Amino acid sequence: MTNQNPDCLFCKIIAGEIPSKKIYENDEVYAFADIQPIAPVHYLFVTKTHICCAKKINTENSQSVAKIFEAIAEVAEKENIDSYRVITNCGEDAGQSVMHLHFHMVAGKKMGWGEQSLG
Repeated sequence: MTNQNPDCLFCKIIAGEIPSKKIYENDEVYAFADIQPIAPVHYLFVTKTHICCAKKINTENSQSVAKIFEAIAEVAEKENIDSYRVITNCGEDAGQSVMHLHFHMVAGKKMGWGEQSLG
């Protein structure tokens, strides 16, 4: 993994320093089960390269976002998930609690717009 932050919770999870229930992994993406799920399926997909949030996506690192969406599609196919929501938050006021770019994949129940916030 390149460009990691030794103080970042998700970088520590990716490195295996903090345990997680791994769902998926390749060279650029790590996915694991959310420890506070809001739906029967609630996975976090993170870039292995530390990018703090969506506002820091640029031409040098945008391929990481594409790889996350490819991984989400692969997991959905493998687990026969036909309907799901993908969410990312950017900044504390938007509900981002870990400053490492990540996407929530939420599925397994009917969802409306007023769902609980995700960090």
